Amino acid sequence: MSDVLRVGNASGFYGDRSTAWREMLDGGELDVLTGDYLAELTMLILGRDRLRDPALGYAKTFLRQLEGCLGTALERGVRIVTNAGGLNPAGLAAAIGSLADRLGLTVRVGYVEGDALARPDALTANAYLGAYGIAACLDAGADVVVTGRVTDASLVVGPAVARFGWGRDDLDALAGATVAGHLLECGAQVTGGNFSFFTELPDGGRRPGFPVAELHPDGSCVVTKHPGTGGAVTVETVTAQLLYEVDGPAYLGPDVVTRLDTVELDADGPDRVRVSGVRGTPPPGTLKVGVNNLGGFRNSMTFVLCGLDIPAKAALVRSQVEAAVGTEGLEFTLARTDHADAVDTEAASALLHVHLRDGDKTRAGRAFSAAAVELALASYPGCTLTTLPGDAAPYGVFTADAVPQDAVPHVAVLPSGERVAVAPPARTSGPPDAPAPAVDPPGAAPADRPTRRAPLGELVGARSGDKGGDANLGVWARTDATWSWLRGWLTIDRLRELLPETAPLPVERYELPNLRAVNFVVRGLLGQGVAASTRFDPQAKALGELLRSRVVDLPAELAPGPGSAAGGTTPGEGR
Repeated sequence: MSDVLRVGNASGFYGDRSTAWREMLDGGELDVLTGDYLAELTMLILGRDRLRDPALGYAKTFLRQLEGCLGTALERGVRIVTNAGGLNPAGLAAAIGSLADRLGLTVRVGYVEGDALARPDALTANAYLGAYGIAACLDAGADVVVTGRVTDASLVVGPAVARFGWGRDDLDALAGATVAGHLLECGAQVTGGNFSFFTELPDGGRRPGFPVAELHPDGSCVVTKHPGTGGAVTVETVTAQLLYEVDGPAYLGPDVVTRLDTVELDADGPDRVRVSGVRGTPPPGTLKVGVNNLGGFRNSMTFVLCGLDIPAKAALVRSQVEAAVGTEGLEFTLARTDHADAVDTEAASALLHVHLRDGDKTRAGRAFSAAAVELALASYPGCTLTTLPGDAAPYGVFTADAVPQDAVPHVAVLPSGERVAVAPPARTSGPPDAPAPAVDPPGAAPADRPTRRAPLGELVGARSGDKGGDANLGVWARTDATWSWLRGWLTIDRLRELLPETAPLPVERYELPNLRAVNFVVRGLLGQGVAASTRFDPQAKALGELLRSRVVDLPAELAPGPGSAAGGTTPGEGR
């Protein structure tokens, strides 16, 4: 048995680069290749697919990708683990068997089920299972393992459990593998995709390769990528992904609570970052449950307001639309994209987005969109729209729930067809602690410290994302000196000042000194979740870049960039 398990990733979401499976199989040595297809919105999409055809409910694109590379994976002994089973892992497993028969291949397929919960009042309700069902399938000789809703990190933890034989009490090892899984789950995001400092990447971020984690028996790993692929793996690209879609330092999972404040990152050569020191504690006694429901119907129309009197023009449209369809469910957002004294129409124009959500498909459909179009010759000067009249579309509402671990029938269906029950962990922890009350951190800059006006992003990177109706925003300092300033300067009050839309919402703040980072969780920013959100950035993906663009008073002695005279480390150095 090798003391290194090489796990790659070829998909970070439903719709990711279709050629990545072939690229990863041909690009270098692997033991396992994973694909992550599920997100809260994906489960809603698959739920609607299943309403139309009960035989569906899985990620159909995975089958098309597998067709071109299943033979290669079998020939090279690379085992495939994916959550593309979605709401119907048994259906996808059967489809893979049919595909192999058509290709003249012999494949052993196992699958994991039990996550789907009976909720008559829900479109979908799925518990987030752990890694031990995956491990059972691999132990039984599966070439391909298909799951439904497991945690994203379990796609990596499961193969590690199978290779290294970790038990439920090997908490530090499980926690280390969980970090590896979290780093790989979003594909190219850890190799330079969506990276704040993309202009510094060797290829300018044009086509980052997909990642590989070399896991060791103690749970530590080295994150890397295949030789010759784009992007980069540095301490900073790994930091960025580590901060993505997390809450506090205690990262809850079904098999372990991973302490993100214990993670240590060190450069291990070109495009190699060692991840070590991770500590784990017993998992909670409950599993997270993601619940999707159809919330009603929605429609949107966008008016272009050009030139002078923009607020008055927007007010006129609002009064006219409200008079035509009523006020209930209407939402108006004015985006001031206009510039004074512009020389072309687009630069002189603002956009008024008008949204309507309603349980009545007729009211939210043509009755609304046609009423907007009817204003074309009877409203403000220069009236025009960017959208045509259309019908309403259904939207979903996501909520999170919890159930006891022992109430969920976690089942591994082995390649032989044998069904094996996966027991829940015997040792669990109590409910997670409530967030600590917000307090200003120490080390705020003296009032008389020399400063310069510049964008915050000259000194820090950021990554943000969605967690149901909440958003997280992780910010990291590029140098030790910048971290010393940042942790005292970027308070909750400062965040609310820089991002006014967060001002009325509950905000939690957590420090991760090992990463020179602070993470904010903004509760309720995304309302009822991405599928229901009418926010311009419904998944809060750009929230971090908005923060970085704000012009603030930076300490004059802190120069931009990781190699400044202010000290600290470069992206390739350890911490």
